Amino acid sequence: MKGVVLAGGLGTRLHPLTKVTNKHLLPVYDRPMIYYPIQALVNAGIREILLVTGGNSAGDFLKLLGNGKEFGLQHLDYTYQEGEGGIADALRLAEHFADHEPVCVVLGDNIIERNILHAAQSFREQKTGAKILLKEVKDPQRFGVPVLDGNKVVRIEEKPQHPRSSYAVTGIYFYDARVFEIIKTLKPSGRGELEITDVNNAYIEGGQLTWDILEGWWTDAGTIESLFLANQLVAKTGANKMEP
Repeated sequence: MKGVVLAGGLGTRLHPLTKVTNKHLLPVYDRPMIYYPIQALVNAGIREILLVTGGNSAGDFLKLLGNGKEFGLQHLDYTYQEGEGGIADALRLAEHFADHEPVCVVLGDNIIERNILHAAQSFREQKTGAKILLKEVKDPQRFGVPVLDGNKVVRIEEKPQHPRSSYAVTGIYFYDARVFEIIKTLKPSGRGELEITDVNNAYIEGGQLTWDILEGWWTDAGTIESLFLANQLVAKTGANKMEP
């Protein structure tokens, strides 16, 4: 399995901090934000990672991360997303890198307390389809929200005004190679983006999506409030056994 970290976007919800840099280069406690998703993949046994970035600070990732040796990576590749076409559009750029292997995709502003090793092992055994990780949150309307029928996810709704569960789809996804064919069939949403929720719903319709609950705390760091929370959580408890 290969890893993909999505670290594009303009980070407008973090202005003025992101007027001068990519949000994923901002500090979360004692490390740049981008370290955390990379370490999450490394802790899951993944040694080949593609970083998808964009904007005017793309070159700074190379200065910071180099070839990934600090994390024990075999390969750290880079690619560039032009504009803001959405998460699925960014993932589309990883097709050549994936080379028909399954991928674990992590959004660059996702920070977790523990690790995703168990979920990664479970997906390796699953072999086909997709797996998502869910977490109960106080504000599910900010995220993709699963509609549950017993233990089955029957649909995911993107940022619903009236969430039908208290769970959020975290920004950690496992996909087989078919994900790139699915992305090619997508049409832009009302936001003008290719939505990862539509990818997940395609797997649900095919009866090929599984899910687990993410252990430990989880937060994104895409707003001023959640960035502040991420700093507090990492300072208090640490995150993801970070030892690059």
